[in-house]
Amino acid sequence: MLEPGHNDELPAIPGKRYFTIGEVSELCSVKAHVLRYWEQEFTQLTPDKRRGNRRYYQRQDVLTIRQIRSLLYDQGFTIGGARQRLSGEIAKEDTTQYRQLIRQMVAELEEVLEVLK
Repeated sequence: MLEPGHNDELPAIPGKRYFTIGEVSELCSVKAHVLRYWEQEFTQLTPDKRRGNRRYYQRQDVLTIRQIRSLLYDQGFTIGGARQRLSGEIAKEDTTQYRQLIRQMVAELEEVLEVLK
């Protein structure tokens, strides 16, 4: 994740739903052409594209970009290493979510079993 010390360098993310590439560029201190390149390299970056192929990023995209920026610029990862790190973290998050869902389902099934008894 983004190191706490680096949060001070970057501006706060406003409470908007969508951000243009220029806004994201300023929020993440990364040039627009770099963002477009990262879209090709990182499958996690999928901004909505609308009229005229304009990109609209959501808050999660901005957080992902900040994480990529931290991995590449602050922690010294290569593109490939950052890609592996991100996919590993996403897999961990997915695994945690699935475990929580399974626990919840087991608890609900146990309640149903108690009612049936």
